[in-house]
Amino acid sequence: MKTLKLELTNCYGIRKLDALLDFGASNAVGIYAPNGAMKSSLASTFQDVAEGKASRDRIFPSRVNARAIKDENGTDLAATSVLVVRPFEEGVRSGSSSATLLVNAKLRLQYEALHAEVNTARSSLISALKGSSKTKRPVDREFSAAFMGGADQFDAAVASVKEQLEGWEPVFKDVPYDLFQDDKVTAFLESGETRSALNDYVKKYNELLAASRFFKKVGFNYYQASNVAKELKSSGFFAAKHTVRLNASDGNEEISSDGQLQDLIDAEKAKISEDAALRAKFKELEKQINKNSQLRDFEAYLQANVELIPELADMAVFKRKLWLSYVKANQDLYTDFVNKLDLAAAGSKEIEEKAKQENTLWEAVIKIFNDRFEVPFRLHVANKPQVVIGKEVARLGFVFKDDLGDQEVERDRLLEALSTGERRAFHILNTLFEIEERRLSAQETLLVVDDIADSFDYKNKYAIVQYLLDLAKGTHFKLLVLTHNFDFFRTIVSRRLIARTGSFMVTKTNAGVALVEAQGVNNIFERVWKTQFFKQNDKKICCIPFMRNLIEFTRGDKHPDFLKLTSLLHWKSDSQQITVADLDVVYNRLFDQTGQSPNGTAKVIDLIEAEAANCLIAPDGLNFENKVLLAIAIRLRSEKFMADKINDAAWHAKITSHQTPELIERYRKDFPGAAENHEVLDRVALMTPENIHLNSFMYEPILDMSDRHLRRLFNEVSALT
Repeated sequence: MKTLKLELTNCYGIRKLDALLDFGASNAVGIYAPNGAMKSSLASTFQDVAEGKASRDRIFPSRVNARAIKDENGTDLAATSVLVVRPFEEGVRSGSSSATLLVNAKLRLQYEALHAEVNTARSSLISALKGSSKTKRPVDREFSAAFMGGADQFDAAVASVKEQLEGWEPVFKDVPYDLFQDDKVTAFLESGETRSALNDYVKKYNELLAASRFFKKVGFNYYQASNVAKELKSSGFFAAKHTVRLNASDGNEEISSDGQLQDLIDAEKAKISEDAALRAKFKELEKQINKNSQLRDFEAYLQANVELIPELADMAVFKRKLWLSYVKANQDLYTDFVNKLDLAAAGSKEIEEKAKQENTLWEAVIKIFNDRFEVPFRLHVANKPQVVIGKEVARLGFVFKDDLGDQEVERDRLLEALSTGERRAFHILNTLFEIEERRLSAQETLLVVDDIADSFDYKNKYAIVQYLLDLAKGTHFKLLVLTHNFDFFRTIVSRRLIARTGSFMVTKTNAGVALVEAQGVNNIFERVWKTQFFKQNDKKICCIPFMRNLIEFTRGDKHPDFLKLTSLLHWKSDSQQITVADLDVVYNRLFDQTGQSPNGTAKVIDLIEAEAANCLIAPDGLNFENKVLLAIAIRLRSEKFMADKINDAAWHAKITSHQTPELIERYRKDFPGAAENHEVLDRVALMTPENIHLNSFMYEPILDMSDRHLRRLFNEVSALT
């Protein structure tokens, strides 16, 4: 990746951008964008590339969108080759409660995806079992208790019945679970008299089954036979001309119709259910039931399903039979869940093995953070012994430090104790891991860095710059650094993270936005304006505020040269008399020069007016000089307007500081009805100072403000009456 060609239309507020990013001179390109220009929009566009999804315009989603980002070979930028590092957002914490910082994001997502499928399959199975059993109880706890003896082992319990289900018929799938699990029913069945009556009944019942032609004690009793008859009828088995052969004790019998099968079953059932001795046993059981009026529903169900009575002799076994029947009735959901459990177990093991192999990466990231960032805590692997023996994935520990000692703290408590800047440094941890993982795998990556150093203290800001420098020196990273902080932008240029040919500023155009070569990064006064003082009128005028500041720093605000320059930034009685030659004298004296302008007799005020007029027709762009010129011209025009209206020269001459607000206050007092003029003059006081009172250390406000606002304000001031 040597170059990237960007062609964007309607991407998150970027109406149009065509640009070429060249990484030939350096592995990094920097873009300074004033607030609202396009920085976050461009980062969001690259995030879409990384996520493999289309970009759009949030505010105007119906606008036609286009995005093309190609390398020098005309190949689209691949999703896997992009990593976007977004700025810290207060209150946003990444990861789930069970995830630890620095966990491999890709592996974590794989792990969570596996278990998300398991969770979905589990929920579907539990919902189906709840419907089949008609229970109001927690299905997972009841099932676990039946097969595992515990209340929280549903997955293991489900997996344990796999073999039992292979030959199981869901004969009890229609039996209501809660009826037999009712506390009163349980207490009744466990009483001594009931147990005795049940045992007598079951003993006689088994004798009759043993004598039956078709029924068996195990595998095919008459309850199961009835269910088979129902299933065959509902499935149209006999209607399809199929037959069933029953192996009887006295010979085989061929069954060819629903009625024939039901008659046979009814006849066999009658031999058992109408047996006098068995009826006597049932009467004894019924007698015990009738002693408890609260068992009427249970009695009614048994009267209609007497064939279930033998199952009551061992309720634990019956309970398992019920659940096996409910599960068998939902075989597809059961199979899906078990398969996903198996896949998750195998996948989790593989993921954990990969995570174990990354211990060295963890150590590297922790060392980078501890060594480079200035925060009141240190990181370490809290469970290192367990990691070494492969029992656990590494978990971060935090030791808070102050002058009096150290204290191990939990992550959430630590975050509560940190300042905003320190929390921003903490946010860098996730970023470090993602980047180091790519560096370790030698994966070529475009790293889009979106103002991650914003609001950092200087030490941590420089730590980030140094880390980015280290990345840029390698062969696998190309850096696109986006920022709206001009001080940070100047830092990455001065530290040579980005070359001059790779440093850009965003300017708005009629079509959208454009990237232009960065201006004023390295002392625009010294390197650009000062060198052209005697040659170009616009540069000459732009030097005035810088020169005035230097004189103030070195000679004080009472020096004649300071006062003369003040008369070119504020309207004074002598403002109109100062010539270019006078200004040359101040310049030469300040810098020990002997230069001379060719238009020495010209009035500086006239030059300011003429250059301001040129600014009004200049094409769109950064227009650095235009902003200074317009601000000076606006200030002078507005102050002259107010001074002329107030018409109090003696009062005006006494103003020695803060002249603009003094004039505005007096004008308001003298002309209370000029409300529209008041609004214009308030904007003068608000918009012009940062563009005039600038120095070689900080002039970001002049970059952030569009000169369109100043052009409009100049025209408004010119129209004051």
